[in-house]
Amino acid sequence: MKLKILWPGKTQNREIRSLQEFYLEKINRLETCELIQTKEAKGISEKFAPRIKEIEASDLEKRFKNDYIICLFHKGKEMGSVEFARFLEKIASNSGRVISFVVGGFLGLEERIIKRANFLLSLSQMTFSHELSRAMLLEQIYRSLTIIRGKHYAK
Repeated sequence: MKLKILWPGKTQNREIRSLQEFYLEKINRLETCELIQTKEAKGISEKFAPRIKEIEASDLEKRFKNDYIICLFHKGKEMGSVEFARFLEKIASNSGRVISFVVGGFLGLEERIIKRANFLLSLSQMTFSHELSRAMLLEQIYRSLTIIRGKHYAK
């Protein structure tokens, strides 16, 4: 299984960035996982949301290739950790494609990225900052990989 995680820009919050690095390192002990920080639209007012999303979407699209794309999306499917692990295992064994997780920026994802996705995933019905969502996604990927391998991971 080869994994990619894509999101626009760098995580600004030092503590969250540290947590992301912690889980990324753990993931890479189990599977190859590449973190790609794509172009982030900076210095543009929120009133120009369509332009911000367009800039970010254009750079994301360049990185997809023939990947199985999973976008984080508030209207996506929620899953428990075991269900998510089985889902990833099934994709990896059936498709043989790189599994790419896409997290939007502070305004979310451009509609065409959402439509291009093979699967829409929701972490929760609650709203989290895009930076915190990144760390939560990494933790759940790590948890899923430990489940797939039958390793113990504290609840």
